Amino acid sequence: MQTIGTKSSPPDPPEPDGGDDADERLHPARTPARDLLPLLAGAATTTAGVGAVLALADIDSPLRAPFTLFFLLAAPAAAVATALRRLEPVGRVLASLSAAVAVNLLVAQGMLAVHRWSAPGGIAAVAALSSLILLLVLVRRLRGRTERGRAS
Repeated sequence: MQTIGTKSSPPDPPEPDGGDDADERLHPARTPARDLLPLLAGAATTTAGVGAVLALADIDSPLRAPFTLFFLLAAPAAAVATALRRLEPVGRVLASLSAAVAVNLLVAQGMLAVHRWSAPGGIAAVAALSSLILLLVLVRRLRGRTERGRAS
Protein backbone atom coordinates (compact mmCIF):
# COMPACT_ATOMS: atom_id res chain seq x y z
CA MET A 1 0.00 0.00 0.00
CA GLN A 2 1.37 3.36 -0.99
CA THR A 3 0.89 6.46 1.10
CA ILE A 4 0.79 9.86 -0.45
CA GLY A 5 2.47 12.57 1.54
CA THR A 6 1.89 16.26 1.26
CA LYS A 7 4.52 18.90 1.43
CA SER A 8 3.97 21.45 4.10
CA SER A 9 5.17 24.98 3.67
CA PRO A 10 7.77 26.16 6.15
CA PRO A 11 6.38 28.29 8.94
CA ASP A 12 6.64 32.04 8.54
CA PRO A 13 9.60 33.51 10.36
CA PRO A 14 8.62 35.39 13.49
CA GLU A 15 8.38 39.13 13.09
CA PRO A 16 10.61 41.32 15.22
CA ASP A 17 8.92 42.73 18.29
CA GLY A 18 7.63 46.13 17.44
CA GLY A 19 5.23 46.38 20.35
CA ASP A 20 2.32 47.64 18.22
CA ASP A 21 1.98 44.45 16.17
CA ALA A 22 1.79 42.14 19.21
CA ASP A 23 -2.02 42.12 19.21
CA GLU A 24 -2.14 41.43 15.45
CA ARG A 25 0.17 38.42 15.86
CA LEU A 26 -1.90 37.03 18.73
CA HIS A 27 -5.25 37.60 16.94
CA PRO A 28 -4.58 37.59 13.19
CA ALA A 29 -8.24 37.00 12.28
CA ARG A 30 -9.52 40.15 14.00
CA THR A 31 -11.01 42.54 11.50
CA PRO A 32 -13.37 45.48 11.92
CA ALA A 33 -16.18 43.43 10.37
CA ARG A 34 -15.58 40.60 12.83
CA ASP A 35 -15.72 43.04 15.75
CA LEU A 36 -18.97 44.51 14.41
CA LEU A 37 -20.82 41.18 14.34
CA PRO A 38 -21.53 40.92 18.11
CA LEU A 39 -22.71 44.53 18.11
CA LEU A 40 -25.16 43.85 15.28
CA ALA A 41 -26.39 40.69 17.00
CA GLY A 42 -27.04 42.65 20.18
CA ALA A 43 -28.87 45.38 18.28
CA ALA A 44 -31.03 42.80 16.50
CA THR A 45 -31.85 41.05 19.76
CA THR A 46 -32.80 44.35 21.39
CA THR A 47 -34.97 45.36 18.44
CA ALA A 48 -36.77 42.01 18.44
CA GLY A 49 -37.27 42.12 22.21
CA VAL A 50 -38.68 45.65 22.06
CA GLY A 51 -41.03 44.56 19.27
CA ALA A 52 -42.33 41.64 21.34
CA VAL A 53 -42.80 43.82 24.42
CA LEU A 54 -44.59 46.55 22.44
CA ALA A 55 -46.98 43.98 20.96
CA LEU A 56 -47.61 42.08 24.19
CA ALA A 57 -48.14 45.25 26.23
CA ASP A 58 -50.40 46.75 23.50
CA ILE A 59 -48.47 50.03 23.50
CA ASP A 60 -49.33 52.50 20.74
CA SER A 61 -46.11 53.48 19.04
CA PRO A 62 -45.07 54.04 15.43
CA LEU A 63 -42.29 51.49 16.01
CA ARG A 64 -44.65 48.74 17.14
CA ALA A 65 -45.45 47.29 13.70
CA PRO A 66 -41.90 47.17 12.24
CA PHE A 67 -40.30 45.94 15.45
CA THR A 68 -42.97 43.26 15.94
CA LEU A 69 -42.57 42.13 12.33
CA PHE A 70 -38.82 41.95 12.91
CA PHE A 71 -39.42 39.79 15.99
CA LEU A 72 -41.78 37.49 14.09
CA LEU A 73 -39.11 36.91 11.43
CA ALA A 74 -35.96 37.02 13.55
CA ALA A 75 -36.90 34.74 16.45
CA PRO A 76 -37.74 31.59 14.44
CA ALA A 77 -35.02 32.37 11.87
CA ALA A 78 -32.35 32.59 14.57
CA ALA A 79 -33.54 29.36 16.16
CA VAL A 80 -33.49 27.45 12.87
CA ALA A 81 -30.16 28.99 11.85
CA THR A 82 -28.68 27.72 15.10
CA ALA A 83 -29.90 24.24 14.26
CA LEU A 84 -28.45 24.44 10.74
CA ARG A 85 -24.98 25.69 11.63
CA ARG A 86 -23.21 23.20 9.35
CA LEU A 87 -24.84 24.62 6.20
CA GLU A 88 -23.13 27.19 4.07
CA PRO A 89 -24.02 30.78 5.07
CA VAL A 90 -26.25 31.58 2.08
CA GLY A 91 -28.12 28.28 2.37
CA ARG A 92 -28.53 28.75 6.10
CA VAL A 93 -29.97 32.26 5.66
CA LEU A 94 -32.43 31.12 3.00
CA ALA A 95 -33.49 28.03 4.93
CA SER A 96 -33.90 29.90 8.22
CA LEU A 97 -35.94 32.73 6.68
CA SER A 98 -38.14 30.21 4.89
CA ALA A 99 -38.62 28.31 8.13
CA ALA A 100 -39.49 31.57 9.93
CA VAL A 101 -42.21 32.34 7.40
CA ALA A 102 -43.48 28.76 7.67
CA VAL A 103 -43.61 28.92 11.49
CA ASN A 104 -45.54 32.19 11.36
CA LEU A 105 -47.99 30.82 8.80
CA LEU A 106 -48.53 27.62 10.79
CA VAL A 107 -49.14 29.57 14.00
CA ALA A 108 -51.63 31.86 12.24
CA GLN A 109 -53.38 28.94 10.55
CA GLY A 110 -53.60 26.99 13.79
CA MET A 111 -55.01 29.97 15.69
CA LEU A 112 -57.58 30.61 12.97
CA ALA A 113 -58.55 26.94 12.83
CA VAL A 114 -59.41 26.85 16.54
CA HIS A 115 -61.03 30.32 16.45
CA ARG A 116 -58.55 31.75 18.97
CA TRP A 117 -56.91 34.50 16.93
CA SER A 118 -55.14 37.26 18.84
CA ALA A 119 -51.99 39.22 18.13
CA PRO A 120 -50.48 38.72 21.62
CA GLY A 121 -51.30 35.02 21.41
CA GLY A 122 -49.50 34.76 18.08
CA ILE A 123 -46.45 36.56 19.47
CA ALA A 124 -46.41 34.23 22.47
CA ALA A 125 -46.83 31.13 20.28
CA VAL A 126 -44.00 32.14 17.95
CA ALA A 127 -41.77 32.91 20.94
CA ALA A 128 -42.61 29.54 22.50
CA LEU A 129 -41.91 27.61 19.29
CA SER A 130 -38.63 29.48 18.75
CA SER A 131 -37.57 28.77 22.33
CA LEU A 132 -38.50 25.11 21.90
CA ILE A 133 -36.36 24.83 18.77
CA LEU A 134 -33.40 26.43 20.58
CA LEU A 135 -33.90 24.13 23.56
CA LEU A 136 -33.94 21.05 21.34
CA VAL A 137 -30.72 22.19 19.63
CA LEU A 138 -29.07 22.74 23.02
CA VAL A 139 -30.15 19.30 24.28
CA ARG A 140 -28.89 17.65 21.10
CA ARG A 141 -25.49 19.35 21.40
CA LEU A 142 -25.13 18.49 25.07
CA ARG A 143 -26.11 14.88 24.46
CA GLY A 144 -23.58 14.68 21.61
CA ARG A 145 -20.84 15.90 23.93
CA THR A 146 -21.61 13.33 26.61
CA GLU A 147 -21.71 10.49 24.07
CA ARG A 148 -18.34 11.58 22.66
CA GLY A 149 -16.94 11.82 26.19
CA ARG A 150 -18.02 8.25 26.97
CA ALA A 151 -16.51 6.88 23.78
CA SER A 152 -13.01 8.13 24.55
